[in-house]
Amino acid sequence: MTGLPLKLVVGLGNPGAEYARTRHNAGFWYVDELARAGGGNWRRESRYQCELARVSVAGHELWLMKPQTYMNKSGAAVQALAAFYRITPAQMLVAHDEIDLPPGVVRLKEGGGHGGHNGVRDVIAQLGPDFWRLRIGVGHPGAKDQVIDAVLDRATADEQRLIDAALERAHAALPDLLRDGAQKAMNRMHTRDESALPGGSPGEK
Repeated sequence: MTGLPLKLVVGLGNPGAEYARTRHNAGFWYVDELARAGGGNWRRESRYQCELARVSVAGHELWLMKPQTYMNKSGAAVQALAAFYRITPAQMLVAHDEIDLPPGVVRLKEGGGHGGHNGVRDVIAQLGPDFWRLRIGVGHPGAKDQVIDAVLDRATADEQRLIDAALERAHAALPDLLRDGAQKAMNRMHTRDESALPGGSPGEK
């Protein structure tokens, strides 16, 4: 089984303290955790309109990136950094919030469409669709006209607990992804505590 040749993990979100704990910043939360655990130090890179850190995971050197362009302009920053370091879409993992998954669920996916996510949409516009995605469930408010307000608001305490647990599983699965490939990583991160989720059944993946 061959690991993924990742070189860059991008977290999508909005810069600024007013957005820091909003659901739309779940991608930032993921790369912040990777930086914290790996001893990476964020530095501002004005050339690429981002914050950048460097960590080693399972013997693999990774760049961590947080675009500082606001969500719907994320692609330009990602494209500029990827071009400079000669990183292909297949060597990139983009972490983002996903309203179509409930809190507590995280999914790994290769390629595909943007699913209505403006940050992913802009990355696709700049680089094409062939990058890996880490979809972090934040839940759907129930009505389309409430989505913008919901993602720009904080999760409830119970939702945040579930999201944090999902991020921990995604973090724990990253070495598997790098060493052994997507299937083993998916098996680890897609398994979740069903008893914490309404309507879930034990053992579901």
